[in-house]
Amino acid sequence: MPASATGAVLACPVFAERADFAPPSPDTLSYSLTLPAEPAGSRIARVATRAALQGHGLEDMADAAVQVVGELIACACRFTPGSEVYVSLRYREGALRVVLYDGHRRHEHPRLAAACDARRRAALRVLGCVVRECDGEWGFGEAREPGGGTRMWAVVPWRGARGYAGVRGKSFR
Repeated sequence: MPASATGAVLACPVFAERADFAPPSPDTLSYSLTLPAEPAGSRIARVATRAALQGHGLEDMADAAVQVVGELIACACRFTPGSEVYVSLRYREGALRVVLYDGHRRHEHPRLAAACDARRRAALRVLGCVVRECDGEWGFGEAREPGGGTRMWAVVPWRGARGYAGVRGKSFR
């Protein structure tokens, strides 16, 4: 093996060899998943959400976050069964931001659009209760990404999620 090839191998360390490895912090939580819009996809998203939060030291907000993710996927399954959904989890500025895209496009007729929005709002009423209990925000609207569809989102503050789970005694982030 030429010396330059050996040098290239040494210049590219294997992750496990790093001595300065620090565990992930809350601010590095940033994950995206594309899942089937079906019950199995919902279970995968809930398990992945709990694992991501635990891995980043945010296990005390997992109950609220897992409920939020489950409600968003359940709604997407009603509107786009047999399709795929895209879920994004990001922790920024003391809050978990959950965004879900499904393939259900906005209706062009105003009455159909209003009826569809009412159905979606009704399907998300438990989500609304959880997010309000956590002092967060949520909503939905037309996706601006190529292919269209619907964008649903929720912001769950860490403090509110801890209160939702009944966690006490730990300092706030």
